Amino acid sequence: MTADQPKPNHFKALTGVRAIAAIMIFVYHNRKYWKDDIHPELFRFCNELNLGVQLFFVLSGFLIAKSYGSKPLQSLTHYRKYFVQRIVRIMPLYWLLLTLYYLDSGFGNYRFSLPHYLLLQGFSSTHSLDAISQSWSLTVEMTFYAFAPLLLLLLEKHLKYLLLFLIVLFTTTLLLGHLWTLYNGNPDKYLVPIEFVTMSTFAGQSLLFLAGIFLAYYPKFWNQIPFSKYATAIGGFGFVLTLYVIGWFQESRVDHGTNHWQGKVLFFIVLPFFIVLLFQGLMSQRTYLQQFLSSKVMVLLGNASFAFYLVHISYANLKLKSFVFFPDRNFILLWLVSIALYYGFEKPIYDRYRRSVQNKK
Repeated sequence: MTADQPKPNHFKALTGVRAIAAIMIFVYHNRKYWKDDIHPELFRFCNELNLGVQLFFVLSGFLIAKSYGSKPLQSLTHYRKYFVQRIVRIMPLYWLLLTLYYLDSGFGNYRFSLPHYLLLQGFSSTHSLDAISQSWSLTVEMTFYAFAPLLLLLLEKHLKYLLLFLIVLFTTTLLLGHLWTLYNGNPDKYLVPIEFVTMSTFAGQSLLFLAGIFLAYYPKFWNQIPFSKYATAIGGFGFVLTLYVIGWFQESRVDHGTNHWQGKVLFFIVLPFFIVLLFQGLMSQRTYLQQFLSSKVMVLLGNASFAFYLVHISYANLKLKSFVFFPDRNFILLWLVSIALYYGFEKPIYDRYRRSVQNKK
């Protein structure tokens, strides 16, 4: 079964994908504990599971394009409402965990940092992993949200304007980092070196978001390619195979294939293609994978995946381990905590904000 437009209930499968992405990242961060118990080839594959973050990036590009388009640019008021909604959706749980981190004498020890509350540390190669280390990707996300309406307006004008803007953005980011270094040595290493800008900022990762935008804006194209009826299978298999092949370019057990140009080519060109193909298949075809990812359990885990991402390593995880630690490295317990945070904190705040906005209309 195929369709030009995704059916609403099939968006559930994309929510399930978020759970898979979060699990990939959990396995990646815990792989070192299993390195002597699994086959070297499997460990090589696990070294690339951090690319589950890129599933989130492509999905963000798709959902923002599908939900908003360039409408926030109709006026300053529209843009403010759009961006505040993005802040309310993402930031409160992060701010809660960051505040607990700073209030804990064994961790932040009351050394509060405004740049961390504003996610500015994500632009620094020295400090991007400070405090809640995984928050570097929130900087990438929030930067995308800031630029997204403009990107979509440029795409509506012509694709060449969008591509030109992204080239200028990447070049300008590198130039700012270079000028900063010339000015005072850039002690905190903001926007340098080029490897950091490429792999850890929106300027470098913009092609992943662009892939999601293309999925939202050109659904017919993905349904008309010759093998579209096998989109789910080819996309899923191609994604896994690409991760494995990227791993071939690792030069040691602590290396990543994306540290090398061959891996980067696969990362920026091949991987997004298979991710988009997989997403299109999940939205337009009824398959066993689509049904599994749309199940109540996977949707529940997908909804709690942001909380899981914020607690699976760093402060929350370490604090939890100091009280209780199970053989599964608290995998199940972390999900239970994440579900509690989603229903007890994250969702109520977002729902209350949305109700307040609707009441003002």
